Amino acid sequence: MFGYDWPRLHAALNDLPAALLATAVLFDLLAALTRRAPLRQAGFATMIAGTIGAGVAVLSGLQAEEHIAHGEAVHEIMETHEKLALITLGIFAVLVVWRILRERRMNPGERTLSLVVSLAGTGVLVATGAYGGKMVFEHAAGIPSKALEQELHERAEGHHHHGGEAEDEPTGEEHESTGEEHEHTDSADSAAPAGHTHPPGTPPHKD
Repeated sequence: MFGYDWPRLHAALNDLPAALLATAVLFDLLAALTRRAPLRQAGFATMIAGTIGAGVAVLSGLQAEEHIAHGEAVHEIMETHEKLALITLGIFAVLVVWRILRERRMNPGERTLSLVVSLAGTGVLVATGAYGGKMVFEHAAGIPSKALEQELHERAEGHHHHGGEAEDEPTGEEHESTGEEHEHTDSADSAAPAGHTHPPGTPPHKD
């Protein structure tokens, strides 16, 4: 769809729901500290949007699982990532339903409990993202085998810059060193003792 396969689509759908849910919890925390109703309302609306987005992300992730070439190590991480994602979605879905039914009638103790549950959900959300990152950055999950083999081949050959410079051309330091050698040679020649002559009529003597 639009040039995306399921793994890429899942990656594209992950970030926004996570950001919305974390922001919703932040709004609720600020509302509890400042006792400002507009912050609580903003947190509630943001949590609804984030939970809907999380549901879409989870569905795309379940589809991506069937289309990713992977080994046993990745499979274990993938299963943990999936469980954490479902737990995250479950926590925030319950919170949303709870607040839809009780938002205007919650007592202080109920609101405190709601905040504690949302903070726990945020912790599970962070763990979900950590396992997802581990799959990609440590095990290259979602990268086609052909592309991975090509990348490994290029890394084995090393990275080369092609600037068109001659390989045998001496660098500035080499030029400077050469100049210094000439200077030293000239100084040595000038310091070499020159032969001496005697004026006419001087008797011969031994040096």
